[in-house]
Amino acid sequence: MFLKDAFAISPQRTFDSTFEEGDFIVHHSKTFKVIDADYAEFIPPSLLRRMGKAVKMGIGAALPLMKRNAKTDGIIIGTANGGLENCINFLNQIVDYNEGMLTPTHFVQSTPNALAGQLALMDDNPGYNVTHVNGSLSFENALVDAELFFNEQENPSTLLVGAVEEISDYNYNIDLQAGRYKKEQLTNQDLLNSVTDGSVCGEGASMFILASSPENAYAEICSVEQLTFPSEHELGERIASLLTKNQLSVDDVDALVLGKSGDGRYDGWYESVCQLFPKATFTYYKNFVGEYRTSSAFGMYLATELLRNKLLNHPNLMGTISKQPKTVLLYNQFDGVRHGLILLKSIQD
Repeated sequence: MFLKDAFAISPQRTFDSTFEEGDFIVHHSKTFKVIDADYAEFIPPSLLRRMGKAVKMGIGAALPLMKRNAKTDGIIIGTANGGLENCINFLNQIVDYNEGMLTPTHFVQSTPNALAGQLALMDDNPGYNVTHVNGSLSFENALVDAELFFNEQENPSTLLVGAVEEISDYNYNIDLQAGRYKKEQLTNQDLLNSVTDGSVCGEGASMFILASSPENAYAEICSVEQLTFPSEHELGERIASLLTKNQLSVDDVDALVLGKSGDGRYDGWYESVCQLFPKATFTYYKNFVGEYRTSSAFGMYLATELLRNKLLNHPNLMGTISKQPKTVLLYNQFDGVRHGLILLKSIQD
């Protein structure tokens, strides 16, 4: 399947050209929250005031793509905790109002599929509409679903595919107690140099227009792989199998985009992957957005920008990458348990 367009709402100013021009927002807090676009420019106020944060971010990332591309044949979203804040608000309302008459807004916005449904209504799109909720592999699940959808179609087709995650106080506190996030305050400039336990929580929405035909596309998503509880050896074997399936060797991969997060317990996985590709350059993306379960969607956004010869001169692009790559392998893991691999290749000269 092929990639035609991409857009992101993130803790950086990715909604306009300033991020491409080298702008970098330094976050001095225990969470990296999104820099919001002016949603009122393209979302009617009557809808905007009822939207939860996840829905607002997702629509803010999707609408620009929907406006500059033809109507798609479906919408596929991946999210681990999208809508959770509204869900908690709804449950609290039940208690506050003693199970009496409640306003429906929080309930309507509380389900993970609220974003995909709202996008379909706004675009008058009756096509395939699915939301995948599978923890830190939700976005990879959405990509696999898109590939299966294209395989079933007789005619060329397109899909809006993406992921969204919001920082919910309730869920953040649970993950903080579980040791997933650092208790000390750390800026995103220093995040990847940290070796202590945990990372810093982020959020965001990344959206893509995918197509079954290479016409007007600039990259191909060659393979998507998912692993759970692999050993280091099993991960290496799966990467070798992925390359073989695409008739590539380790020397054919120009760049690695890695989800290193500053968590000293698990960042060794990325060092192991780097060692498999001695000639490849590499870079990271969580110094821009922090750690969240569907952050690999932003990783793919960054990878596509690199394939388009953008961001290479960004002053905060860490690693060794210095020239436009042709083939990129995106690798991310969460808790050392769930691992995702996405292989992308430029199809432009």
